[in-house]
Amino acid sequence: MTRSSIELGDVTPHNIKQLKKLNTVVFPVSYNDKFYVDVLEAGELAKLAYYNDIVVGAVCCRIDTTDNKRRLYIMTLGCLSPYRRLGIGTIMFEHILNYAEKDGNFDSIFLHVQINNDGAIEFYKKFGFEIVDTKEQYYKRIEPADAHVLQKTLRRKKSDSHNHAFSNGAVGDKKERRT
Repeated sequence: MTRSSIELGDVTPHNIKQLKKLNTVVFPVSYNDKFYVDVLEAGELAKLAYYNDIVVGAVCCRIDTTDNKRRLYIMTLGCLSPYRRLGIGTIMFEHILNYAEKDGNFDSIFLHVQINNDGAIEFYKKFGFEIVDTKEQYYKRIEPADAHVLQKTLRRKKSDSHNHAFSNGAVGDKKERRT
């Protein structure tokens, strides 16, 4: 019995064409040359996923600093359909989550998902993502053109983490009550 091996590897000028081909097959949208130039600079935020030494998936992220927040944006996270449900997407996502948690300064992780992509929506909900918005006409050349914005909050406001309001209106420290 052979054991399957799943590993993540860097995106380099030598394998960027594999990423382009993978994205063409996995996603209904095409990415411009600037996307791939930025990916080459992304370091740990861009990884190829290998299944028994074959490229079958990839994740590409960038840091977003709009609205006075520091958020991690998942531009792409995808896997070839014959290799789905083998844990490859989970390994890619956990790599990104570990990066964000180690950094410690991200408010959230977010992404856009086509509104009819139930598989992706369920995948992200499994990791605590919530639909926080829907952008109409987000996509230019595909139908449906609308996208959900999914977000996972990483950091709570300081006031939320120190005190809890009780149903009687009293505020107290987080301690277990024993009766």
